[in-house]
Amino acid sequence: MSYRVPRGTFDILPEEVNIWHYIERQVQEICRRYRYREVRTPLFEHTELFVRGVGDTTDIVEKEMYTFNDRGDRSLTLRPEGTAGVVRSFVEHKMYGQSLPSKLYYFGPMFRYERPQAGRNRQFHQFGIEVFGSHDPAIDVEVIAVGMDLFKSLGLKEVEVEINSVATPEIRQNYFEKLIEYFTPYQEELAKDARERLHRNPMRILDSKDPRTKEIAADAPSILDFLDEECLSYFNQVKRYLDLLEIPYRVNDRLVRGLDYYTHTAFEFVVDIPGAQASTIGGGGRYNGLVQEIGGPEMPGVGFGLGIERIILACKAQGVELPIHDQLDCFIVTIGEEAKLHSIQLLHDLRQAGLACERDYLDRKVKGQMKAADRENARFVVILGEEELERKEINVKSLETGEQEQIPLDTVVDYLMKKTLK
Repeated sequence: MSYRVPRGTFDILPEEVNIWHYIERQVQEICRRYRYREVRTPLFEHTELFVRGVGDTTDIVEKEMYTFNDRGDRSLTLRPEGTAGVVRSFVEHKMYGQSLPSKLYYFGPMFRYERPQAGRNRQFHQFGIEVFGSHDPAIDVEVIAVGMDLFKSLGLKEVEVEINSVATPEIRQNYFEKLIEYFTPYQEELAKDARERLHRNPMRILDSKDPRTKEIAADAPSILDFLDEECLSYFNQVKRYLDLLEIPYRVNDRLVRGLDYYTHTAFEFVVDIPGAQASTIGGGGRYNGLVQEIGGPEMPGVGFGLGIERIILACKAQGVELPIHDQLDCFIVTIGEEAKLHSIQLLHDLRQAGLACERDYLDRKVKGQMKAADRENARFVVILGEEELERKEINVKSLETGEQEQIPLDTVVDYLMKKTLK
């Protein structure tokens, strides 16, 4: 029997892993500058956390969660997104008793059962940040700026921010009534899931992918027409700060996001990705009631989640060449058994000095070893044979210039250290 990865998952092979490492390093550096600290939460949580935190009318909870009962008959779910778990950790460990605002980030795999396509898998990876404890609209914009800084650091261009205000639960209730009034005459023309949500959460209809439902929703009332003075002022401040930082954005009053916990600001990062069904590479917003919903004190929050696979797709679509260096500093070529034995200690010494080094382990002839050094993209080849050992000298050849030099054997580490630092 031959085994293959489950549908909707994929292997990240060695030649691709360097891209992931580079993105992770950029994430770590940007979060260091903005003073976000990493938190790592379990890959699975109690199912109720996502039902309450994400929302029982969302596609995630209704259709996409990987849920199972363990041997203790407890319902557990592989995490479909990162925010609920981070909020749970924030509450459980009483981080709200520490200095606020609390600024956290995470990076890791998520799981959703959905139809695989370009940039959308059943196991996917997210970088996300969460900020707890501040009502200031400036922190919403800082969160957006973190995302834009990451895209800039990767060389990704033409990323735009779509923003909306989803107001407060009280305003949304009034808005819900108007949406129900608008959609009811079209009820039989709506997609099945839209009909089911009509009286539970009609805003979710605005997010429908069904063509006819989208056509009907195009003329639905705008939530921006229902904002009170406080919500409008908040939204205007967010836009003002975005203008101040020269972050390109456009207002999209149909943007509701796929989660039920948002209040005030909701946003998405969009960029053209040929071949992908969606152009969104991440999004987020403010969620002032979520901490309390999950058992903590009344505490404002704001954050985002970015899809790493989609970011990589966008970089490839734009022809972005990430500055990834996977060069071998030196390859040791040996001639004879005594040289092989000596190469073990020399290899160890070079690696202990911080150099990336390799030697032959397949008993190849000198020509085969030189070809291996070339395939490994080695900068230098160290050639060690019986005669060199007797003279206590070693040949060092630069594969970049073709120059070759004989040096004392006991100076090879210092010699290569100086050469590779140039």
